[in-house]
Amino acid sequence: MAKLLIVEDDESVRTLAARALERDGHHVTIATDGAQGLDTIRQAHGGYDLVVSDIRMPEMDGIEMATAAAREFPTMKIMLMTGYADQRERAEELNGIILDVVQKPFTLAEIRARVGKALSCFA
Repeated sequence: MAKLLIVEDDESVRTLAARALERDGHHVTIATDGAQGLDTIRQAHGGYDLVVSDIRMPEMDGIEMATAAAREFPTMKIMLMTGYADQRERAEELNGIILDVVQKPFTLAEIRARVGKALSCFA
């Protein structure tokens, strides 16, 4: 299946998403904030099929990380997650960089379906 990177500072959300996506057969790597996520992307030379990142995180937020990753790896597919309306509005400025914004909290079925849809758009 796909090689995914989940970037999320909340351990329970990160674990929930990783387990749900691993059950679908995906290979999942995790990062705990945007800076670690960007380092992980760089170490993999952008070799992820999809990056799923929270927007609001300490040190480097998901929008900053997505913008930096897209500059270095313009074909990388990125999906963001947020529980905050104002953060969702900020993400709208990233049209062409991100595929989707998933509203938190989400169900296991929802994250699996949204990731599946994002991956199928470019299969």
